[in-house]
Amino acid sequence: MDNSIEIDHLSTYFYTEEGAVKAVDDVSFRVPLGQTVCIVGESGCGKSVTAMSIMGLVEEPGGKVISGKIDFSGEDLLKLDKHSLRSIRGNEIAMIFQEPMSSLNPVMKIGEQIMEPLIIHLKMSKKQARTRAIELIEQVGISRPEQIADSYPHELSGGMLQRIMIAIAISCNPKLLIADEPTTALDVTIQAQILDMLRDIKTNSNMSILLITHDLGVVAEMADYVIVMYSGKIVEEGEVVELFERPKHPYTKGLLKSKPIINQRLEELYSIPGQVPNPLDLQESCYFHDRCEQCMSICQTKQPQLQEVGTQQKVACWLYEEAVAHV
Repeated sequence: MDNSIEIDHLSTYFYTEEGAVKAVDDVSFRVPLGQTVCIVGESGCGKSVTAMSIMGLVEEPGGKVISGKIDFSGEDLLKLDKHSLRSIRGNEIAMIFQEPMSSLNPVMKIGEQIMEPLIIHLKMSKKQARTRAIELIEQVGISRPEQIADSYPHELSGGMLQRIMIAIAISCNPKLLIADEPTTALDVTIQAQILDMLRDIKTNSNMSILLITHDLGVVAEMADYVIVMYSGKIVEEGEVVELFERPKHPYTKGLLKSKPIINQRLEELYSIPGQVPNPLDLQESCYFHDRCEQCMSICQTKQPQLQEVGTQQKVACWLYEEAVAHV
């Protein structure tokens, strides 16, 4: 299967007075054409930094992509100059950011913000861009599109703003859409509408989606393939049905176990014991070992590598013979 984008051995660090934070540490994955790949994990595991690295939005000198390759349409995005990258960003690769209120310009009208990429990338006139902006507002399910186009962000609700972010992202018909927590802080009804909209857009345009979330319900509904990250590394990946029905890594099992189940009343919801390790104090070990109920001595001294387990999954865990055999 052809890939929309291929990320190989990507590492992104942030430099502080205390030392280097390995926000993304040797991460590799693919997003196939027309597929939805979900990256899931707790806050701080490197999901959003992975997306920002792809988009070329990691700001130096505080942060830096120190190694890796990002192959998109035969070009390594990490080797492009700023002008070439800007011609791709927002055009062929678009992103829905996590906080629409802080991502939109508060002093620009909604219509102007949708028009901007149309004018820059598709070379539309202002009149053409205005007409297309109104069509896009209507396409994402907002009534009174002309009135909305003349409104400012603070005049719209959170759900409407998220739809506007989607309108901006799909305006140039990108090949890859990166959605970073697109349903955070939205009520369940609006969340369902947003997810339905993303699914329809993908189907109608054969667009690939890289969806970043911590919500396993969203993953189950949207994903074709799932990547589980922990402390900057991929600990498990696989097709969504396989991963949900037969999780391998103890961290993945903990995430699935902590998800509430409808019609099942519990005195206390399960939570993974312990805390995510300090990124400044990561040792040469399995980063999950001090939270793992199945921890072995090797887990505390050597870091497992991502290995194939069966035909549809990969896992980085010493519990599996495939991993131990590579010591």
